[in-house]
Amino acid sequence: MSKIPTTVITGFLGAGKTTLVRHLLAHAPKGKRIALIINEFGDLGVDKDILAGCGDETCREEDMVELSNGCICCTVADEFIPTMQALLARPDKFDHIIIETSGLALPQPLIRAFNWPEIKAQVTIDGIVTVADASALAEGRFASDEAAVDAQRRQDEMLDHETPLGELFEDQLSVADLVVINKADLLDAAMLDKVEANIRAELRPGVGVLRAQNGHVDITALLGLGMSSEDDIANRPSHHELEHEGEPHEHDDFDSFSIRLPAIAGKDELLAIIESTIRTHDVLRLKGFAAVPGAAARLAIQAVGPRITAYFDRPWKDGETRDTALVVIGESPLDRAAITSSLEKAAA
Repeated sequence: MSKIPTTVITGFLGAGKTTLVRHLLAHAPKGKRIALIINEFGDLGVDKDILAGCGDETCREEDMVELSNGCICCTVADEFIPTMQALLARPDKFDHIIIETSGLALPQPLIRAFNWPEIKAQVTIDGIVTVADASALAEGRFASDEAAVDAQRRQDEMLDHETPLGELFEDQLSVADLVVINKADLLDAAMLDKVEANIRAELRPGVGVLRAQNGHVDITALLGLGMSSEDDIANRPSHHELEHEGEPHEHDDFDSFSIRLPAIAGKDELLAIIESTIRTHDVLRLKGFAAVPGAAARLAIQAVGPRITAYFDRPWKDGETRDTALVVIGESPLDRAAITSSLEKAAA
């Protein structure tokens, strides 16, 4: 029996993982049945809601499994393994499995899980795709640019070591079989070349690099890599495992919470308040949906730092509660009361 190929899509917060998955599902060959496991950091599932229905026959909503309010690397035994076992026990076998990790997940524990006997006998990692945010890297965040690091140190006297976020990003690069540099359209050619050169300096020999806009990548470049990545874990080092071997992985550096607003004054007011809140409280990531007065469709919101993308993704369903639900993610501790109070200014 041939093993089911699995594609693991990782990358930092807001790099465009969900956008890439949406594109992949929408352009997968008809008749190819795909299962999707989505891991979110926060207690309000947003990504599954964005992806539901975009694959039609390829990936039905019942074939999507959401692991929320936790990091997949911390819940391998308790959540991921049982989820995989349940998918594999279904009578209709899948042609491919896609896993979208949380932007805060260390990828190595997940990869090691594919060597568990009950998984390894039936599934193999076709490839690990790491999505990188070209615009963020150009600003010196999570890149191996000494000048950018020195500039950060001059601005913050307390920064005398590599940040946890930087280590996380390097771990995500170290496991990659393919790196997608997303949001390439936001940079000029010279800066994009510099970003790519910095990324390539961190990669193992032979790892492919692609540039993309809005996650649009030819799916033949994403699927069918045939890497069996779980067999090569020893050549994909991790900061955490090298420095903290034997210690449990914690996410004390990150905090997340959700907020609901029953009604908002308007789209422009909401987006302006979100941007102001992000800048004031140094929020890393904000995402969710909003009910705009007079609009028949819900407004999807994705923010990475102060950069906000908002679009009407689908009409409200009959009987669906029309409210505004947002997830806030940042470095711990977040001032939840102050952030909530700020966002509530958008209420009608």
